[in-house]
Amino acid sequence: MNRGIYIVGNDRVMENAIALLNSIRRYDKDVTVYLIPFNDDYQQISEILTTVHNVQIFPDLELLSQFTQKIGEIFPQDFLALPNKMRKLVAWFGPLDEFIYIDTDIIVFEKIADNLDKLAEFDFICCDYHHKSEGLRNVFSPVVREKEIFTEAQLQDVFNSGFFASKKGCITAQIMEDTLRECATHKEYFDFSCGVTDQPILNYLILKLIDKRCNLVRVPGGEAGSWAGSLHFQEKNFILFDNKQQLKYVHWAGMKMKPGTPYYKLWEHYHHLHEPKRPLLQRLLSR
Repeated sequence: MNRGIYIVGNDRVMENAIALLNSIRRYDKDVTVYLIPFNDDYQQISEILTTVHNVQIFPDLELLSQFTQKIGEIFPQDFLALPNKMRKLVAWFGPLDEFIYIDTDIIVFEKIADNLDKLAEFDFICCDYHHKSEGLRNVFSPVVREKEIFTEAQLQDVFNSGFFASKKGCITAQIMEDTLRECATHKEYFDFSCGVTDQPILNYLILKLIDKRCNLVRVPGGEAGSWAGSLHFQEKNFILFDNKQQLKYVHWAGMKMKPGTPYYKLWEHYHHLHEPKRPLLQRLLSR
């Protein structure tokens, strides 16, 4: 069985991607990682990540192109702020049988691929407190509750789309297309007010199509939160803790990485983990 990690990126997010891959490789030197190009501007990030961290490029670029074209056909031009963010959905049709998807504005604090073992019980896994801290904001509008599109129990399963795990085949291409077309006819269901793109649509897909879901923070003895906007986390040996509970990862969702951003020095630590290799990185960047 092929297991591993997908990320989406281009040259614009290269520095974040370097920090993320440094953290992944800090705890797991062997896990397979695929880069799904966000657009055609990915030559620099590709060269650095493939050379330094043995990242592979998503092998079916034709599928990726066709999927992007299909998204453009399904959704009206003014529907999605950044349509290419939907490219993460090809994870269900890629080479990995079981996968974790991770946004590039994340760093991890453990051998993150071990979480794939939980897919023996579930078809979809996430690990965040969006349901508690944000409710339906940046996911669904009040219309979804008013029209009872989902039950209250289902609405407790909303999640941040920056980190999740699932299985190839549990959503087929045709069912995904049909459900995306359903989304495109009901813009009133979604909360795009803060500029999100994929998160509302992905939540709709998962709540509609996958019944065996698990948010790891909601199970007995569950995991800590992950949002960098939670300022009470404590750092020890370059790992964040919520009281005495270690975080799996920290996610700077909605934040720009710059001095003054919460936990910026921690991000810098992981960004520079391979400092001895910086001359190589600089040579690659100068090409």
